[in-house]
Amino acid sequence: METTSTPTHCPYCALQCGMNLSPTPEGGVEVTERVDFPVNRGALCGKGRTAPAVLSSRVRLTSPLVRSGGTLVPATWDEALDRIAGELGAIRAGHGPDALGVFGGGGLTNEKAYTLGKFARVVLGTSQIDYNGRFCMSSAAAGGIKAFGLDRGLPFPLEDIPKTGCVILVGSNLAETMPPALRFFTELRENGGTLIVVDPRRTRTAEQADLHLMPRPGTDLALALGLLHLVVAEGRVDEEYVRERTSGWEEARAAAMAHWPEHVERITGVSVPQLREAVRMFCEPEAAMVLTARGPEQQSKGTDTVGAWINLCLATGRAGRPLSGYGCLTGQGNGQGGREHGQKADQLPGYRKLDDPAARRHVAEVWGVDPDSLPGPGRSAYELLDALGTDIRSLLLMASNPVVSAPRAAHIEERLKSLDFLAVCDVVLSETAALADVVLPVTQWAEETGTMTSLEGRVLLRRRAITPPEGVRSDLEVMHELAARLGVEKGFPTDPEEVFEELRRASAGGPADYSGITYRRLVEENGVFWPCPAPAAPPAPTAPTASAVDDDGEDAGLDVFPEDPARDEAAPVHPGTPRLFLDRFATDDGRARFVPVSHRPAAEEPDEEYPVFLTTGRVVAQYQSGAQTRRVDELNAAAPGPFVELHPRLAARLGAAEGDPLAVVSRRGRAVAPARITTGIRPDTVFMPFHWPGEGRANTLTNPALDPTSRMPEFKVCAVRVEVVER
Repeated sequence: METTSTPTHCPYCALQCGMNLSPTPEGGVEVTERVDFPVNRGALCGKGRTAPAVLSSRVRLTSPLVRSGGTLVPATWDEALDRIAGELGAIRAGHGPDALGVFGGGGLTNEKAYTLGKFARVVLGTSQIDYNGRFCMSSAAAGGIKAFGLDRGLPFPLEDIPKTGCVILVGSNLAETMPPALRFFTELRENGGTLIVVDPRRTRTAEQADLHLMPRPGTDLALALGLLHLVVAEGRVDEEYVRERTSGWEEARAAAMAHWPEHVERITGVSVPQLREAVRMFCEPEAAMVLTARGPEQQSKGTDTVGAWINLCLATGRAGRPLSGYGCLTGQGNGQGGREHGQKADQLPGYRKLDDPAARRHVAEVWGVDPDSLPGPGRSAYELLDALGTDIRSLLLMASNPVVSAPRAAHIEERLKSLDFLAVCDVVLSETAALADVVLPVTQWAEETGTMTSLEGRVLLRRRAITPPEGVRSDLEVMHELAARLGVEKGFPTDPEEVFEELRRASAGGPADYSGITYRRLVEENGVFWPCPAPAAPPAPTAPTASAVDDDGEDAGLDVFPEDPARDEAAPVHPGTPRLFLDRFATDDGRARFVPVSHRPAAEEPDEEYPVFLTTGRVVAQYQSGAQTRRVDELNAAAPGPFVELHPRLAARLGAAEGDPLAVVSRRGRAVAPARITTGIRPDTVFMPFHWPGEGRANTLTNPALDPTSRMPEFKVCAVRVEVVER
């Protein structure tokens, strides 16, 4: 038996931990340690370690399914593809191209995300495309662009974290959501640095903190403003930095001064002494960082909240300097790259804006189409889902499960059912795929080659290790076949490296410039940080003479990579950009922008009828909607189902005991799950994980109120009442 292992990356979160896949005697693969990748140095969480379980034909789809007489039945690929093309063509002819919706996912490779955006705009001609990454870090992206002129999750590598003096970690439970990352914070404290965690729950992450602040859900904006007020009042502003590297300080300062400590204490529940201690810990070291995650971002004021934390960094000179800065901990595996290359409603490849005439001309030239033929910006993710069955009559969906993951999920489930036609490409029969008219079984991480962009902005090569089962095809093959059936014979290659070569050209000169990155470099350098421009424009793509993997899925060797123009000795290779903004920010004048913001309440605050806050999140053994992890026995044994976490005081008022079934009711619906009583949560708040469908579906309850800039729904805070369910 061949024993060569294949170096690759985990299929789950944005850490994209390195792993090796080694063949087993049974013909599958097992995960083995890969110590050369610096992010995890061989360490993996349970999800990564058990990822090969989802490759099993016992749990995954291996044949197309077509709805017949109300039931999904096996079909041939030609039957399934003909059905999709015929339905999409008929709906477009009868109702126009914007009657066709497309919904992507933050788990798609860069090649597939790029092709999906191109497919929507060139083949279908629709503006109605967005993706579930809108639910991930869109508020952080919007805040970063406003302040710095550029959005990249982390503007520095994770390896900088242990070397800084203090980190404020806002709304992240990374000990459960990305466990291998916790070591960076452990090393920070071992090196004499301090960790401040902001979270309404005493999570496993908060237990590691030197200072834990527990604000009321939805008050992170007031908290950040209160800290900035104290920075000003205590004379801790870096006046020289503010003068030389920023603009807009006076307006932001005035807004912060309206949030004095006692006022912020009343809003947030965080005491004035804790506020002062946080400022001291953050300002005394030479370097410090603020890192946010979904807690402050998944709010109807998420962009302003991120802006307030960025303002704190700018006022103290903690951005664009070594070992300092603001960063966002991206959630989904390719949440960063997924929005950079065109599956987001308002963007073209290279993080270009769809309404920018120069961007349209550049991308249209690469695609060989008229710039005027490209549709304009469409609806954001929730707005697109909410419009299903009205003017959007069909949906092509890849790598997402909105029946479980979308806010106001029962409503979105009904909208999906109201469609004239729904086609889903997925690895498993998810709750959303079960509603479809056609389901296409597609390859997954170990069965295909492609690039991902991690939370650090590091572009990585995930490599094919095994041959997919008979009857399974890649998403690139699906789009190639559908494009041909819909009249576009060229421009949709199935080889991922050929797609990446085109992506390089499309991204060249854009904010997210990948043009200097090649598959060869990704292998030889263990990833490359963008932006990485080419020394000269790459040549027009040509069909590669060989693939990076042979027909059996084994690594065919580096000598088969196509010639790399970046290796021309006359043109020096760009090294990539691990650290952004050290010389200037990505604004017209090179200065960072303060954005004045003020606290405002959540879209829905508790009242007499709904007196308790609900917040949602993840647990260590499950991932996102659980469509894949809920099919792994070991993970289900560790986290078998939903629960309601509540404080003993609230439990006493309700008369609830540990394990009692509780009904959590919001204005949008009702969910039932057993009680989990703990002192590690605020008495005015309950928590539910969102991985499960059915009666324990947390997103039945959540509020789709949208941030006006990012269009992020308010997953993290809504008003509920809690009731003990009679046995």
